[in-house]
Parts: sequence; C-alpha cells; structure tokens
Amino acid sequence: MRITLFSFLLFFFISSGCDPKEQEFEPEEDFELSAPSYFGSFNERIPEANPITTKGFELGRMLFYEKKLSGDNSMSCATCHQQSKAFTDGKAFSPGIDGINGKVSTMSLVNLLWAEKFTWNGQMETVEAQSTEPIRNPIEMHENFDNAIQKLQDAGYNTLFQEAFDTDQITEELIGKALAQFQRALISSNSKYDQYLRGEYEPTQSERRGEQLFFTHPIPGQLRGGNCGDCHLGPLTSGAIDEFQGFHNNGLDNDENMDEGLMAVTGDPKDKGRFKTPSLRNIALTAPYMHDGRFETLKEVIEHYDNGIHQSSTLDVLIIEGSNESQAAGERPQLFLTDQEKEDILAFLHMLTDEEFINNPQFSNPFENENN
Repeated sequence: MRITLFSFLLFFFISSGCDPKEQEFEPEEDFELSAPSYFGSFNERIPEANPITTKGFELGRMLFYEKKLSGDNSMSCATCHQQSKAFTDGKAFSPGIDGINGKVSTMSLVNLLWAEKFTWNGQMETVEAQSTEPIRNPIEMHENFDNAIQKLQDAGYNTLFQEAFDTDQITEELIGKALAQFQRALISSNSKYDQYLRGEYEPTQSERRGEQLFFTHPIPGQLRGGNCGDCHLGPLTSGAIDEFQGFHNNGLDNDENMDEGLMAVTGDPKDKGRFKTPSLRNIALTAPYMHDGRFETLKEVIEHYDNGIHQSSTLDVLIIEGSNESQAAGERPQLFLTDQEKEDILAFLHMLTDEEFINNPQFSNPFENENN
C-alpha cells in the first residue's frame, strides 16, 4: 500500500506536539491511495461529497486519537480501536467513560472501502455516521457535539479544518467526514496471503491445504471443504456488500437464546440472529470472536463451525447445507473436519496477518507524548 500523505511542517507539528493554531501549512499534493486489483475497484466507492485528501486524512487521524471528543477527555476512538490489534481492543465488551460495557464486541476497522451497512447489526449505512455515533453515545464516549466542538476550537483545530475543508467552522458533519477519510484509508493488503497472491511468498503445505479448505463448499463423498468462503468471500474474506446479503445466522444460539441482530434494524423476524460477516483480515489479532466475544481463540471458532452449531428457525442455509458427510434433513449441521484439516484452516487464517498494517506509522497515534 502506498499513500502520499504528510508535508514536512505537518510531520513536525505531530512529532513535536505543537499547538496546531501556531502552525501554517503549505498546499500539499493530492492524496494517493492504492490497493490490489483483486480487492476490486474503489474510486467509485469514495463519496463525491467526501473525497479523501491529504489534509482531510491527517485531520481525521488526529481526531481518531483525540480524547477531547469524549465527555471526560479520557477516551478516543483509538481506545477501542487499537492499531496493534488491527483496530480492535481485545475485549468482549468495551467499557465507555462511565464504566458501562457496550453490548457488542468492537469490530476491526479494515478495508472499509469495500463494505456497506456498518456495525454488527447494520444500523449504520456510512462510515461518516459510524464515526460520529460513538461520540454522542452515552455508553461510549458520552459527549455532546457542542462541547466537543468547543474543546476542539480551544485546542486550535480551526486551522486544520480550514485546510481540510476550506472553512474554519468546526461542525459535527465535518468531524464525521474527517474521521471517515482516515478510516477509509485503513487498507490491509500485505499479509502473507497477499504476498502469495503476488507470487512473493511460498506457502507451507498446511497453508495451501488450509486455503483450499477455506474456500471450498463441501460435497459429501466428492469434495472436502471448510465452508468458510461461502460467507467470507474472496481475498477480502468479507461478507457480501449488497443490501443485507452479508448478514448471516451462523448457529451461535437456538431461538430462545438468540440475540436480535439484523432484526433490530429491519423489524423482520426472519432476520433474528443474523449479524454482519466481518473481514477475517488480521483475524489472529482480533480475539475474542463473534459479536459478543464468546470465543477466546480461533480454535474455538473452528470447533463451533465443525460441531457446535445450534439449530434455529433462521439458521443460514449455507451452514445447513455445508457438511463433509451426508446428514439427514433436520439433523444438527456438522462439518466433520479432521484434526489435520482444522490445523490447516488455522494455518491459513494466520496467513491473513498483515504486520505492515499494524505497524504503519501513517495510522499511528500522532500525539506521541500522550498515553493512548
């Protein structure tokens, strides 16, 4: 990934911790963003009303790590989205500034350009909306925008908004736009799997078998597979992006114990228990797993899909029809994977870790002298 970003003066400001209102910046070259062709095109996925610019990206980066956006100045977006954990936080449920836990696990912010219907239940339709909601949310950062804007003004952010958006007026809309520009640029595309796809890495035999199992829908007696790629599509390993096709009930609970999921948005009982299929990029770094963080390890996740599926009225047909052995109609779905096959799938999942992404200084905390 190659992104042209910072001027010398902006870099100096960030690294020195100077007050932004004391700096003057020269016009900078246009923002450049690149991604592998096998991810699909992305230019048309950047809103015309919010193109990614160098100044907008850098303002968004600063706001992403800015604790003044929280009610008590103790949290930022990065508190729950930590770069070292692929922008998750390692918790099943994250507490906000008042110590109240959220209801779902923090999702990874990765390759959002190829995503729609954000959050686990699809409530947010744009990155801009997803970016501002946690600020006002009483369980999360618990701040109103009048206060947040005043704090940003007092800190001298007007100059940075002027350079990013040609206005020194700070508004909720522009805060959301800047944050969205930063997050849309969080592209992970240099894992061992990417290097393999580019012909730069030779996988182990286990990794090769794991890739094949991952993307194969099993046919009893003919084709063995892990059935993962039916929901985690293609090199992005993400769910489908058309409407709510990328939302699935993956057998976590029976009808009596099932969370609402997508039904909370659509009101349709057929959507109960359906949750957004996340990208598996950097999945080895984003434990615990599922919307409620119930599984602590990837081995537990694989065991769930192998022999832990719960029957329910909305269980996804892709799960029902995915087995390596013939099963009678109505029988609890199982994959019947061997121990070696489980190890091979795990090996492939580890291929999706992108060390460059989690260590990229362009995505790191610009307030180096503050604790995140």
